[in-house]
Amino acid sequence: MKILETHIVPAIDENIRLQEYASTIFRSITTRNGIKKAIKRKEILLDGEIAQTSDWIKEHQKIDLLQSETKAKKIFQLKLAIIYEDEYLAVINKPAGYPTSGNYFKTIENALPFNLKVSTKFDTLPYPVPVHRLDNPTSGLLLIAKTRTMQTALHLAFEDRKIWKKYIALVHGSTSQNFKITDALDGKSSSTQFIKLKNLEIENLAYSLLEAHPDTGRTHQIRIHLSNNDFPIVGDKEYGMEETSKRFRGLYLASIGLKLQHPKTRAILDLNLDLPKKFRVP
Repeated sequence: MKILETHIVPAIDENIRLQEYASTIFRSITTRNGIKKAIKRKEILLDGEIAQTSDWIKEHQKIDLLQSETKAKKIFQLKLAIIYEDEYLAVINKPAGYPTSGNYFKTIENALPFNLKVSTKFDTLPYPVPVHRLDNPTSGLLLIAKTRTMQTALHLAFEDRKIWKKYIALVHGSTSQNFKITDALDGKSSSTQFIKLKNLEIENLAYSLLEAHPDTGRTHQIRIHLSNNDFPIVGDKEYGMEETSKRFRGLYLASIGLKLQHPKTRAILDLNLDLPKKFRVP
């Protein structure tokens, strides 16, 4: 491991544990939970020794934050469309048919080093990493962290529901109005708002084109919410129904909008994709 940041404890007037104190001194990790995880990964040293969550801080102690050495990654040379990129983060347009990450070679994560520039910031990650995921058959906007500080900040932004996402979905069935689904998933609260864009009739069957805004980020949330409420997404082999029309190929779900305040520059990033061609049905 290499030393990422070092801090010498000045004169202090109160007893304070490392876990609480360290969240106020490092630029890379700014939360107690982040410090706790770093301690568990043995990435914090106290006077040269591996720190414990139970350690107390004393004057003149040296605190080191370490960064694990990473083995060379096998790069997947898949060309990706870059929607936005700076020294801290990036947004790419994920093609359908590839997992975001996982124990595979052909993943979007393994393709990121082939597409994105290396950050010059002090806490640059060994490789850029997605901070959320899109299912294998889902296409669209995917948010990427390029530095350790940004990775933490974006995870917190998702937890605090400060990142707004917009999806487009073609579903079976006809709806006459906008609606909201709040069915719990795996015992956890979840909420998705749906806006009806238009109703369609294709080969004598009813369909609806919907805009979806998930307020929470449960696994397969939009797909399960729609399926459980009689609006299965076209092409959803896991939660949907068998397609009778040969005109449909793949899953008709795409992430087309992403809005957030940049954690570093504080600028508002409002990124949008045109409606994917396959959704342009009569």
